[in-house]
Amino acid sequence: MSSGSGKKPLHFWILMSLVVGAIVGVIANVIAASNPAFKETLGTINDKIMGPVGSIFLAMIFMIVVPLLLSAIVLGVGEIGEVRKFGRIGGRTLIMTVVFSGIAVALAMIAVNLVNPGRGISQEKRDTLVAQYKDDADKKYAAAEAPEPPDPPVLGIVPKNPILEASRALSGGILPFMFFAIIFGLAMTKVDSEVVAPLRQFFEAVFEVSQKVIDMAMTLAPIGVFALIFKTGSSLGFDIFILLLKYAVLVLVVLAIHMFGVYSLLIKFIAKRNPMDFFRQCRNVMITAFATSSSNATLPVALRDAEKEVGLPKDISSFILTVGATANQNGTALFEGITIIFLCQLFGVELGMADQLKVLGLAIVAGIGTAGVPGGAWPVIGAIVKGFKVPGEAIGVVLGVDRLLDMSRTVLNVVGDMAIACCVSEWEGRGVAIPEEVQG
Repeated sequence: MSSGSGKKPLHFWILMSLVVGAIVGVIANVIAASNPAFKETLGTINDKIMGPVGSIFLAMIFMIVVPLLLSAIVLGVGEIGEVRKFGRIGGRTLIMTVVFSGIAVALAMIAVNLVNPGRGISQEKRDTLVAQYKDDADKKYAAAEAPEPPDPPVLGIVPKNPILEASRALSGGILPFMFFAIIFGLAMTKVDSEVVAPLRQFFEAVFEVSQKVIDMAMTLAPIGVFALIFKTGSSLGFDIFILLLKYAVLVLVVLAIHMFGVYSLLIKFIAKRNPMDFFRQCRNVMITAFATSSSNATLPVALRDAEKEVGLPKDISSFILTVGATANQNGTALFEGITIIFLCQLFGVELGMADQLKVLGLAIVAGIGTAGVPGGAWPVIGAIVKGFKVPGEAIGVVLGVDRLLDMSRTVLNVVGDMAIACCVSEWEGRGVAIPEEVQG
């Protein structure tokens, strides 16, 4: 948000970079089409200036993937593990968390396969796009064709050497590495809390530092987005931005369907509440989530309104909302599912049923391993798409339109936590609490 001095917020400059980069890039593309000399100069600019500048920005994001995923998943699974210790309430919370995330990602997969937002460019332009990332793609394909590592994961998922999988998390080892993080997090919940307290504090510190690195990387976003969008626009022209619009609209529509469709049904038939009243009661939470793009920053408002506006028991709502701020990022999971498949379609990578189910599972787990801060999804998405032979740098194509999508999916995340709290409260026979001031 802007300061009192009137300084524009970061997301404003990212959006401006997208717009200016797109306009200048398309103009350059038009000029290059009829001017061979300018076309050669444009190629040099993209190769020597725009490409490296964009790569530096993206490298800042990719370098934090391993510590971010490890700390976030370990802590997130640890939270879910703690949920089970709360008996019936914890078990019901866990069930609803899995159901909400599963429905969200399944809805995303169906929608993106029906609309196919990444298939709207000619093969010639797709070849041009792939050629932009040729060096990175060649390295990725070479890694895929290299001899099998000395300790390959069992069934492609259970790692014998998690350190090895961490070292190749950006070249095919992301799934085994995430599996290791899940098991490690579950094991922590089985050990006496006093014994693992220092380890938990260590992972909490790593998570906080990882989020700060993302913040630092995002300060470079206006420059990086301009370079990446200019490079893409100058090569592909206006067509690529039509696809980006189609992609962004699809994400917003599916988020709305999940919010006002799925949530309304669950609130009506499980929580036994009027959906319209529920959304009205959550209005302050929704506004805060939209403005901050952060589940963590919205948590204090959610805790207050859950009790005073929605009428939820304090013990149930505080437990579920606190856990949900980390472990129930179903809006982010939905977004990641659409984005991963969109980028695969854009780069001409065909995903079979097995691959799509893999994306579904990864998106659900990534919802746990995604930082609840602006930009937190991109390291995870970049790591996953590289596993499907799509250059991780491809996230630069869509990153410029992310702010609105980030704000919208954060709303879905926090309202989902409130909806789960309503459902669990109803199951516990405590559907509507009496505010303290009424009791007095």
